Amino acid sequence: GMQSHLQALLSLYKLFCPEQVTITLPGKMKTYFKNSEGPWKAAITAVRQRNQGTSPLSQAVFLGSCQPQSRKRKWNAQLVIPASSTNTNNLEEDREKNHFYLYSTNESLPVEQLRTFPQLLRNIHHLEFPSQMGSVLTNPLLLHYMNCVKDESIYLRLYYWMGQMLQEECTWCVVDNPYEEEFKSFLKTVYKAECFLQEGFSACEEFLYKTLPLWDGFCCRSEILSLMSWIPLSSFSDIKSYLYDPLAQLFFTSSIYFKCSVLESLKELLQNWLNCNVIQVDLEFSS
Repeated sequence: GMQSHLQALLSLYKLFCPEQVTITLPGKMKTYFKNSEGPWKAAITAVRQRNQGTSPLSQAVFLGSCQPQSRKRKWNAQLVIPASSTNTNNLEEDREKNHFYLYSTNESLPVEQLRTFPQLLRNIHHLEFPSQMGSVLTNPLLLHYMNCVKDESIYLRLYYWMGQMLQEECTWCVVDNPYEEEFKSFLKTVYKAECFLQEGFSACEEFLYKTLPLWDGFCCRSEILSLMSWIPLSSFSDIKSYLYDPLAQLFFTSSIYFKCSVLESLKELLQNWLNCNVIQVDLEFSS
């Protein structure tokens, strides 16, 4: 029988290939599929509005998503990176029990009590990591910890948190997002953390590959080009399709300043690849 979701699928076929669907479909039915041209129409509208100077950018959703996913903020909320914090309930219980002694080697050290690098070295094997992974980005001691202790769970938690933040806050991938300056500041913080660690975050790599086809080369230009310089080395086919091809479309239609900025970013990308390769070769030689 004619079920509602099958009717919706047939109506979608009839929209693009009417000669393939000969049966009569009801005029009113529940919408199961969003208009696939929505993101591109939004991108065209945003470019037209920017050129006319009538309103700020208002662009499309992520490629591959069905509809715009815009996180609804509270009226006074801001894009902030959480402060370093652990389970405060446990700390309160310790105070109630008058546990004022120094942490022994069998107990975890909350990051609130971490102040110096020597203290980090003494407690590196029983450090209680923060419950909010975003706080790692602005804490040099925790970034040192990530460099010294290659804990996959830490990178995985940071990957999920950062990926969600980048998707929800991207000013050209969420329609009518007015928080461009906050998003710029967030991208700068992520870039500083990558420079500190001397490696890029996988969440940033996925974010760039998904959004570069929608990027206009204008919004958050310096921040995006900076993040590009830390993309990890991969196969040429992936780099060409996900990085070079989207950049080429912007490169040949943009100003000299943009062209020089792209070349500078690619030069830094090559330098980072060479540095990482030299370090890897040295490690293999020493082992």
